[in-house]
Amino acid sequence: MSSAATVAANQDMLGQTCQQMCALMAERGLPAYRGRQLFQALHRQLVETPEEISVLPRAVRTELAAEASLQPLSLAGIFESLDGTRRYLFKVHDGYSIETVWIPDRGRVTLCLSSQAGCPMRCAFCATATLGLQRNLTAGEIVAQVLYVLRDTVRQRQQPRPAAVNLVLMGMGEPLLNYDHVLHALRVLADPEGLHIVPRRVTLSTVGIVPRIIALGREPDRPRLAVSLTAATDELRARLMPVNLTYPLEALREACLAFPRHPGERITFEYVLLDGVNDSEDQARALLRWLAPLRAQEAAKVNLIPHNPVPGIPFRPPKLERVLRFQALLRAKGLPTYLRRPRGQDISAACGMLAATSGPSAS
Repeated sequence: MSSAATVAANQDMLGQTCQQMCALMAERGLPAYRGRQLFQALHRQLVETPEEISVLPRAVRTELAAEASLQPLSLAGIFESLDGTRRYLFKVHDGYSIETVWIPDRGRVTLCLSSQAGCPMRCAFCATATLGLQRNLTAGEIVAQVLYVLRDTVRQRQQPRPAAVNLVLMGMGEPLLNYDHVLHALRVLADPEGLHIVPRRVTLSTVGIVPRIIALGREPDRPRLAVSLTAATDELRARLMPVNLTYPLEALREACLAFPRHPGERITFEYVLLDGVNDSEDQARALLRWLAPLRAQEAAKVNLIPHNPVPGIPFRPPKLERVLRFQALLRAKGLPTYLRRPRGQDISAACGMLAATSGPSAS
């Protein structure tokens, strides 16, 4: 390799844009178009090893096989739900576990991606929080989740390639605490020479890291924003989500009000309903009050998520009639409010259940 920088880049080859791959080939003294051929083979043709890229000279394939990391993830298990959801359990090179979820829905597919191994945010209702933070994922490890799942679907299962793929950064980790790698991974995935998953098909969910929300709003090409809220009073939210002690609700709301939106775009506020904790009519009214300035700008919508039970976490979902009453109170004030249907609950793949379990279900 021509430089230490090039070696470092090759070690995370899947985290390279097409332009970066062209530059790497040029540094090797090869025509830049060889980088485009490599990028397209990885992202469009979903090849797994350099040996499969027949358009590249044999010597280049041999060098790539020796030097480049095209398989930063190893599969530890695939768990399939009765509803069609699949949970992929991966190991990264240093042994940590991460998870990715395939969610099919009427011809469309959503991939739920992890941004960290574990999570540092300590949300009381989330299984991932029990792991703590192990490390940030590289851009290549984030991209690899998408490529592996698509490769498994198309090449192993012989299923049709999805016509449309949506991405949600809602798996393990707080994506805004891995800001640079997450944003670069999304640029790679949006590259028109590859999968071309454009920002409007990507949603990033955060617990509310206020400075990074502000920074994200300044990005020229950014994903849609979702905020995990779960309580509309500082006292309750601080108990459930310790991030509120650092970034309280007023600061979070100001960041959301200042967040630039495209025409018709709304910020999604995710509200995990916990029986007897945050599901009362008073809590619904508190949520309406907190969202009032955003409602006035038609800048908010709410996803209600009945808690998905996990052993060792002392919460349970409310009864359906209580959930529907909560939803009705919000809708009566004109707030778009949706009830999220749990997907993959039987394989520990639903919201709040990811904890790198090696069996179908944690129960």
